[in-house]
Amino acid sequence: MEELKQQLAEILTPDRKDRSQLIPILQQIQGKLGYLSPEAMLAVAEFVEIPGSTVYGIATFYNQFRFTPLGKHPVKVCMGTACHLAGGKLVLEAMARELDIEVSGITPDHDFSLDRVACIGCCALAPVVVIDDSVYPRMTPPKVEEVLVSVKPASQEQSEKQ
Repeated sequence: MEELKQQLAEILTPDRKDRSQLIPILQQIQGKLGYLSPEAMLAVAEFVEIPGSTVYGIATFYNQFRFTPLGKHPVKVCMGTACHLAGGKLVLEAMARELDIEVSGITPDHDFSLDRVACIGCCALAPVVVIDDSVYPRMTPPKVEEVLVSVKPASQEQSEKQ
């Protein structure tokens, strides 16, 4: 916990020790760490002098906060209207099955994380998946494995062959 507090020292400054700063503080912590860990939320609660359950309740209310770290290759499946109507839910299910994780989860080796997002803004290419910064248009469940194979690190492919 002390190491975490040192990491957060530049964010948890005396001038921000006010409940009105809670959301900006959480946003900055997520920007620095990539997610909000239970320990980070407790550190914020202690800093702002409010119950940890209040910080957790506020953080879980907003979609922008994540509570698991991102993988080396973050996978975002669009579930906006166009993508949903074009089969986005099936693509999301195929991606979860292929990665063997749940939505908002991360693979045990931390190579992939999987999230559903509201809209990527590529409606004409629906359904769309974004992995790292690459957009994969007109996805279908059978294309999921093909796309993941092209993204998986060579070292992971080697260990899977053994």
